[in-house]
Amino acid sequence: MTTSEPIQVLRASERPATAWLNGGGVTREVAGFPTGAGLDGFEWRVSLADVASAGPFSRFPGIDRVITLAEGAGMALTVDGVEQLVDAPYRPFAFSGDATTDCRLLAGPVVDFNVMTRRGRVEATVDPVTAPATVEVPAGGTVLLVCLAGSAVVGGSELAPAELACYDAALLDCPGTHELRPSGVTAVVTFRTAR
Repeated sequence: MTTSEPIQVLRASERPATAWLNGGGVTREVAGFPTGAGLDGFEWRVSLADVASAGPFSRFPGIDRVITLAEGAGMALTVDGVEQLVDAPYRPFAFSGDATTDCRLLAGPVVDFNVMTRRGRVEATVDPVTAPATVEVPAGGTVLLVCLAGSAVVGGSELAPAELACYDAALLDCPGTHELRPSGVTAVVTFRTAR
């Protein structure tokens, strides 16, 4: 899961939008591993989705999912027959990609933040951060910072700081620590090899 850059900045303005198969919205991939892997070959994938209408979610067998409301009033997800409200901004909700999942919008379109990992290969934690924090990149792991609201600055003691606008991201995959200073909300997504 490595690149040659200690901090790789991924700008929101450079992400193409891909329409959903069911026409209910569009997705913009923030990052994935391996780079360029399709939906059948990724170990992990992070995206932002504009959800414009109600409808079923695509099934992803063997994938664990975490979804976080970034914009809008929220949605009700029915996962294998059990309804779960996802209506609190920046509160991650984990569910299985194997599940039959249907989405009902509560009051208009939303933007959601999606983290998907291949079960048994990679595990992820999603932590929304609103105050200055030290982010540690574990040995053999990767951290993806995604600014979900406001802006953020990230940097290490020997690195020039990187500034992130809303929906920009920073990929960190060299072991060590980085200082994160959010003005708003930044999601810290830590990927580790599954145990």
